[in-house]
Amino acid sequence: MKRRNFLKKASVTGLGLVAVSSTLFSFKEKTEKKSMISPSKPIKPLVIATWDTPLAVETAAKVLEKGGSALDAVEQGCKIEEANDNQQTVGKGGLPDRDGNVTLDACIMDEKGNYGAVLAVKNIKHVTSVARKVMEETPHVMLVGQGAEEFAVAKGFERENLLTEASKKAWEKWKETSKYKPIINIENHDTIGMLAIDNNGNISGACTTSGLAYKMAGRVGDSPIIGGGLFVDNEIGGAAATGLGEEVLKTVGSFLIVELMRQGKSPQEACEEAISRIVKKPNSNFKNFQVGYIAVNKQGEVGAYSIHEWFSYNLYKEGVNKNIKSDFFNKG
Repeated sequence: MKRRNFLKKASVTGLGLVAVSSTLFSFKEKTEKKSMISPSKPIKPLVIATWDTPLAVETAAKVLEKGGSALDAVEQGCKIEEANDNQQTVGKGGLPDRDGNVTLDACIMDEKGNYGAVLAVKNIKHVTSVARKVMEETPHVMLVGQGAEEFAVAKGFERENLLTEASKKAWEKWKETSKYKPIINIENHDTIGMLAIDNNGNISGACTTSGLAYKMAGRVGDSPIIGGGLFVDNEIGGAAATGLGEEVLKTVGSFLIVELMRQGKSPQEACEEAISRIVKKPNSNFKNFQVGYIAVNKQGEVGAYSIHEWFSYNLYKEGVNKNIKSDFFNKG
């Protein structure tokens, strides 16, 4: 090949590479612009939590109104439900496993992407706070069972009996037949998932539960699992789940919602798509269980969606704390 022809072909090839490179850069630039969510107006304190949890949300909101962080807010909010022994799905008073032991699961995630969790913990009420200690004071992200309990005690948490008389009686009645069949919205594994945005626009989240009522000993659901029961990306938003944890885990639901928001979907659209992934699975048995999601993006827009009716969430925004009934998939 003559030198002139070689240089000519090389020039054409070079132009092609430049064109391809330019196209790729343009595509990347457009994709990044589409995926990044920028607030159109200053973000005001916001708290959203699963189910009818007005006091928990109010507690978190007060932390934010005083200039506290989203991380402090979700911890303090979840602690309200963990101490409420009149309900049987979170903290003290939670319904036990088949052996009569109350075991708790929780996780927490901050605006930097740090995460901590405890699983199958006995005798410790405020597991959300223990999860935060794991996140901030250990090289790990997850502690389980006896090790988690001993860690909590070493950090100053007191052991106490979590099985209340009401939960004990319910367990004894269940033992008469020892059958487990979920009843929609009354499965007694209704996790408290909470997300907050503080005055600095930072997002954090927490999740706490006593798990599936009368579960097999050692069973853990989605609540303490990053990407399952909870996921936060401070550039995009956060999501939390409630309901039958096994189904949430199979689709990594909370992570999925945040990634869908990254692609440009609204929190509502992302929640609806996450539910769709569950109900459209081959051989899905969705008519016999409930799953619900909440989500918030960096703009302070929120979304919620469930498989069945009567899932609700509490929302604190612009100084108002109210319970809102979620839209749902199974309308007939």
